Amino acid sequence: MKKLNTILLVDDDDTTNYLNQRLLSRMEVAPDIRVVTDGEEALEYLNKAFAGYQDYPRPDLIFVDIKMDGMDGFEFLGEYQQFTPEEKGRTVMLMLTSSASFYDLEKLKEYPDVRKHYSKPLAEADVREIMQEYF
Repeated sequence: MKKLNTILLVDDDDTTNYLNQRLLSRMEVAPDIRVVTDGEEALEYLNKAFAGYQDYPRPDLIFVDIKMDGMDGFEFLGEYQQFTPEEKGRTVMLMLTSSASFYDLEKLKEYPDVRKHYSKPLAEADVREIMQEYF
């Protein structure tokens, strides 16, 4: 399996972050897994990453939760669309959510940067599928 450099987890649930980070580390998907707890923190991180700050590597893969305190996943995606295609071109964006709401899944279609959604927490089969399909 190909290795990524950096994965960004955007979720306000500590347990989910722990489980996902542990699975991704155990599967040796990426040596650098960053965690932020809302959309605002994610945007701050990406602004620095896309500007070339050394301590903020550009993520190869971003997992975003829909329902978060502060700036939620949809608000984050609305702001993410403002980045240029060159900035976000090499980054795969996936939603990772416990929401199975028809409304939420339909609304995701408004955001072309989101390739697919997965239920949280991630499973090994999900990670293998993601790596095979997008990398």
